[in-house]
Amino acid sequence: MVSRRNPTISFLSDYGTKDEFVGVVKSVIHSLAPDSKVIDISHNVKAHDIRAGGLTLARSAQYLDKGIVLAVVDPGVGGSRKGVAVEVNGGDYVFVGPDNGLLPPGIAMLGESTRAVELNNPSFHLPALSSTFAGRDIFAPVAAHLTLGVPLDELGSPVPVYSLRPGILPVGGVNGEVASGEVLWQDRFGNLQLNLSPEDIQDLGETFMLRSGETSRRVVKVETFEAIPSSEIGLITDSSGLISIAMFGRSAAEELSLFEGQQIELTPVDDERRNAIPVTLRKER
Repeated sequence: MVSRRNPTISFLSDYGTKDEFVGVVKSVIHSLAPDSKVIDISHNVKAHDIRAGGLTLARSAQYLDKGIVLAVVDPGVGGSRKGVAVEVNGGDYVFVGPDNGLLPPGIAMLGESTRAVELNNPSFHLPALSSTFAGRDIFAPVAAHLTLGVPLDELGSPVPVYSLRPGILPVGGVNGEVASGEVLWQDRFGNLQLNLSPEDIQDLGETFMLRSGETSRRVVKVETFEAIPSSEIGLITDSSGLISIAMFGRSAAEELSLFEGQQIELTPVDDERRNAIPVTLRKER
């Protein structure tokens, strides 16, 4: 006997919207579970970028409806990596996707993995023409069957949750008065999210020198975008609770020529020197 699950499937991928991939996956789900509801998280994750997909899940997870989370960023499709379904918090959520480090960042934001299975029961798959579209042939039908209440252990063989591949996300930190971090994400407005929290820099002051490579620029902590002075750079707590580099009405990424993966340092500037520091880009000598 099966128990009815929440019919919501939250769907993330790197498929884009130019091709038919997203539509085909959603149609497969609907054909098997007509009452299911698919919510698109994003399909514009950079192609093959597992880390970016994991970060998107981490930013989204706490706001997703309970149910199934279908995530596919899968450069190793058809290879040795497993397809898995991971139960979270005893069944509040089930994450479905490849075991390649994509799922753990989102799971970690919600609680803990309580069970996991390898998706190796073909009874819940589509007949496959090839091994290159697991999103259509394996993950979509599994997600649909889960919404219908199919028990997790019928989908495949149990695997220890500790054996799942972990997500690899960089960790920032503070050494003395220098906060070191990395640009995790650039949003469409050109804001640059760092792997630093407000707590990391709360005792270091309000004004900093931002350095990355040979580029140096003054930045100030602010509460809102509007509070960032014209042509200057702000440090703002973003919607994920992390520090982001931002400008008011402009792209900080373009202004600073910074991009995802670059390392940065924030060094406090004392009040006496604050007004003497130029606000234009310069080269360190």
